[in-house]
Amino acid sequence: MNAALVPVNRRTPRSEVRDRLLRAASTVFADRGFAGATMQQVAAAAGFTTGALYSNFANKDDLFFELFDREVTGRIAAVRAILGQADLTVTNEATAHAAGRQLTAAMQQNREWQLLFTEFWLRAARDGQLRERWVKQRRDYYQQLTDLSDEALTRWGAGAAVSARTLMFTMLALNNGLAIEELADPGSVPDDTIGTVLIRLLGLQFKTAG
Repeated sequence: MNAALVPVNRRTPRSEVRDRLLRAASTVFADRGFAGATMQQVAAAAGFTTGALYSNFANKDDLFFELFDREVTGRIAAVRAILGQADLTVTNEATAHAAGRQLTAAMQQNREWQLLFTEFWLRAARDGQLRERWVKQRRDYYQQLTDLSDEALTRWGAGAAVSARTLMFTMLALNNGLAIEELADPGSVPDDTIGTVLIRLLGLQFKTAG
């Protein structure tokens, strides 16, 4: 037989394997809940053996933290996009409300992640060892958001009623709280809530066009 005609089994790149496993984990966690899901179910959903899963992730916690990192990366990119689209030298209430509506829509469209995030948050609060890892990863997230807040406040100019860190924590807590309300009662969160709070936090120190 001509060697050129012998089929070659292509080894799936590790990055592709991890991506498929993470997408499967997200689906399985959403369907069964974090506590109810098993590593075997995740492996089966991804089309790999359990051994392949364990060679990439030690346990469900590792899967969650990788999913969390990807979610954070996406949210940071979304905030940067909002800042990039806005003319921060001419910022008014309409601009703030537009940004708030974007953030609210993103929250409402990602119900599965909010459920998983809330479930894991409660688990970490009860488990001291897990909480230590959870806090460390979230502090990295806090710093990235604080840097973004500082960048925005600098471009807006002096006059904001709060510091960059206070702005970050308040907006983060607001988003998390509204997400819980939205989970319990979909559609209950007014889309002007975030924008209104943002305006108040900035002390209404907006420059108007013209």
